[in-house]
Amino acid sequence: MKRNRIVINLDALRGPGGKKGSRGLGRLLLIIAAVLFLLVGAAAVGGYLWWRHYQGSPAYSLAVLADAAQRNDTATIDTILDTGKVTEGFVSQVRQLIPGLSSSASTTDWSKQLDSVMASNSEKLKQTVHDEMIKELQRLTEAAAGKPFVVVALAVPRFVEIKQENNTARATVNIKDEQLQLTMQSDSGHWRITGVQDDKLAKLIADAVAKTLSSSGTQLQDEVRKQLDKLKKVVK
Repeated sequence: MKRNRIVINLDALRGPGGKKGSRGLGRLLLIIAAVLFLLVGAAAVGGYLWWRHYQGSPAYSLAVLADAAQRNDTATIDTILDTGKVTEGFVSQVRQLIPGLSSSASTTDWSKQLDSVMASNSEKLKQTVHDEMIKELQRLTEAAAGKPFVVVALAVPRFVEIKQENNTARATVNIKDEQLQLTMQSDSGHWRITGVQDDKLAKLIADAVAKTLSSSGTQLQDEVRKQLDKLKKVVK
């Protein structure tokens, strides 16, 4: 019986001059290389555009703040933390809480007395808030210590929920089973913290106000001290 044989014509695979399709293979490799180059280039351009957009977001400013806090870079912290407005916010919180606790003093007299104390010690209060905020930031952002900034920036959305409306943003920070409420405002292309809701710092403000009152003051001053003591217990 005659066997059937499979014959491969090697000449058909040869190009002009007897080369084994080298030109065709080279052309294919060039096409693959071009496609890969385009894909990598598109990914690089897309990543760059996203990063540029991210740099103008509240989350990026918080990443810069966390990184600066861990490096103890006070100058950078001060570009993001508006200590004056944050202090005003805490003073307002204390003023709103104290009159509601008072039963024997006139609310009007209360406000005048408290305003006088706060005004005469505004710089001291600002410094207290500034220093304590830095300590709090360093404690809350310990996980960022020694990390590359890019890693810190990409991790921020995992711990912070941000709701932005035009030039105002509300950020809820959830770290170490603690929650911190921040108000942020857009300022010349970057975001600054203008308000903080934190019970610990509210207590510090109450302490700072209480220490400015004379222990042998008037009946009204004694009443202020009494109500501040109640406030400090409330925000513990």
